[in-house]
Amino acid sequence: MGRRKNNNNSNQSSAGFSHLPQGSKIRFADKEDEDEALKDASGSSNHDESMCDPELDKAVDDSMGEPEVSFIAADDKTSADYYFDSYSHFGSEMLKDVVRTKTYQNVIYQNQFLFKDKIVLDVGAGTGILSLFCAKAGAQHVYAVECSDMADMAKEIVEANGFSNVITVLKGKIEELELPVPKVDIIISEWMGYFLLFENMLNTVLYARDKWLVDDGVLLPDKASLYLTAIEDAEYKEDKIEFWNNVYGFDMSCIKKQAMMEPLVDTVDQNQIVTNSQLLKTMDISKMTPGDASFTAPFKLVAERDDFIHALVAYFDVSFTKCHKLMGFSTGPRSRSTHWKQTVLYLEDVLTVCQGESIVGSMTVAQNKKNPRDIDIMLKYSLNGRRCTVSRVQYYKMR
Repeated sequence: MGRRKNNNNSNQSSAGFSHLPQGSKIRFADKEDEDEALKDASGSSNHDESMCDPELDKAVDDSMGEPEVSFIAADDKTSADYYFDSYSHFGSEMLKDVVRTKTYQNVIYQNQFLFKDKIVLDVGAGTGILSLFCAKAGAQHVYAVECSDMADMAKEIVEANGFSNVITVLKGKIEELELPVPKVDIIISEWMGYFLLFENMLNTVLYARDKWLVDDGVLLPDKASLYLTAIEDAEYKEDKIEFWNNVYGFDMSCIKKQAMMEPLVDTVDQNQIVTNSQLLKTMDISKMTPGDASFTAPFKLVAERDDFIHALVAYFDVSFTKCHKLMGFSTGPRSRSTHWKQTVLYLEDVLTVCQGESIVGSMTVAQNKKNPRDIDIMLKYSLNGRRCTVSRVQYYKMR
């Protein structure tokens, strides 16, 4: 899985920073500046207005300013432990994702009726930030389960903040431990991965749901939707893909074929979008089975202007439908950037489209048989336009 470099803020225009040079990093001098920037960005979300809580623009919790912390893995760690212990290295990035963390905070604080005197299970607790929110909202007890060494830090954080009597941190895999209680009232988790499903914890959440959640229990979040759109991206495709055609006078196009199969995680400028967005899949976490995360979905992308198309872009929205009012966030290119960014799938063809013409096809998403956290994607697409006619099947691997 590739990532662009030196382009972390390419959708700055949606937050009112289009005057800054590409690749510039925005640093807020104080809380008020950050609040104002969030306020400016709030109108660009793909969610309905009712899902964009204005409280997201309020003061960022002090925990957002935590310095980055990394932990040296023990010598006996193997590659099989990599996924779980790697969290220790990027936990700070996730905490500083204001959209992500403030949305969860607002969901909990503004819906305390859900948490009052309830037993909560936090799946993949990390630093324990969601558990702390739940405890502060009046939960009777919170069981914070974390598999990585971050669990040791979470215990210290819980103690330092005076919640040891409310939060119990359990170190281990959900599938391998037993809770001190037979059932829980609420399961909360930030399980989503890149492309929604890459290196996600969805199966773990579903396992916990089936084993511990009471019949009328609440899952937070409970809905997730995957979307697809198309973009013009000539400059970067030239740099990443076409580069291999002539490397200092030598043909290295065999690497180009490999590069085409590797989706790119990056923020996409909303001005690059050429078509509408198409809903591919909505998952109801309260009802779905693990197999539902593998699917084939049709799509029809209609050009909104005359342009070239170099790639398709996937992103996801998350919803909390059990709240007093509908809440959630989007990772789309028209919304404020999150650490999930978007997923770019480059096309072998450069499509020339005229306004109103449609790219039709289907996307098949499946867990990799060797490693279920990896994703295999098959894309079928065709265009029968005035200036371009093409039909092709492409394969991608997120590793």
